[in-house]
Amino acid sequence: MMYKGIMGAVIGDIVGSRFEWHNYKRKDFELFTNNCKFTDDSAMTIAVGKALADCNGDYDDLSLKAVQAMQSIGRQYAECGYGGGFKAWLNADNPEPYNSWGNGSAMRVSACAYFASSLDEVKDLSYKVTAVTHNHPEGIKGAEATAVAAYLARMGMKKEKIKNYIIKNYYPLDFKLEDIREEYRFHVSCQKSVPQALEAFFEAENYEDTVRNAISIGGDSDTLAAIAGAVAGAYYGIPEDIKSQGLGYLDDNLRTIVNDIDSKAFERSLVTQAKIAQKNIKNL
Repeated sequence: MMYKGIMGAVIGDIVGSRFEWHNYKRKDFELFTNNCKFTDDSAMTIAVGKALADCNGDYDDLSLKAVQAMQSIGRQYAECGYGGGFKAWLNADNPEPYNSWGNGSAMRVSACAYFASSLDEVKDLSYKVTAVTHNHPEGIKGAEATAVAAYLARMGMKKEKIKNYIIKNYYPLDFKLEDIREEYRFHVSCQKSVPQALEAFFEAENYEDTVRNAISIGGDSDTLAAIAGAVAGAYYGIPEDIKSQGLGYLDDNLRTIVNDIDSKAFERSLVTQAKIAQKNIKNL
């Protein structure tokens, strides 16, 4: 069985990191090199995952825990490439949301897909970890679309149905990657990067192909690959060799946190399965 967890986004970020300012609009590149590194996308994905894990199934104070985890990890890894507004938020004594519609909301949200027990809950969790910074409607939407796509992928929904749900509720997806590759440029908004990242998943054959698709269109390569990789990791799973190589770019502290997140997410999935089984028995 292949791995499914938050490393889907993290590995996408790591592979895409060396292309963010040096776009390569093809798919024939070496996946991991010495120039790869984890960026703010990985750090904040792990921070959101930690906040969810620390809730132990009670998400009433998830927003507070998200702020605490993001500030704690963000300050420990201060040179990861945070944007100016988010960097100020990380260092604020009383951080407040700043109406951002940036794609940072979408790149960090994928852990919600592994802790949610329903579609409604994944939307609620996504909002709670997003609105602490990105409270603009487009920031909320981009994060929710990513979390929902990853959740539906994790639950085994077919690609066509996932795509139809995204089109109906979030973005039109009325393009193919080959149609936009030549002209597509760097965008920081959710509305100009989340649809493209999701299309990279919808056109792919497996996890690795998804990451290659996302990077091949250029733009904000690490974030596009993190978003696309989050959904692909939940849908296909990640081969062990790719997961192992990705973990090698994290330090011991971050690897320990990732392992704890994955363990807690697995525990939550068992609880959810037990509740579903109990409900089904009652309905017999």
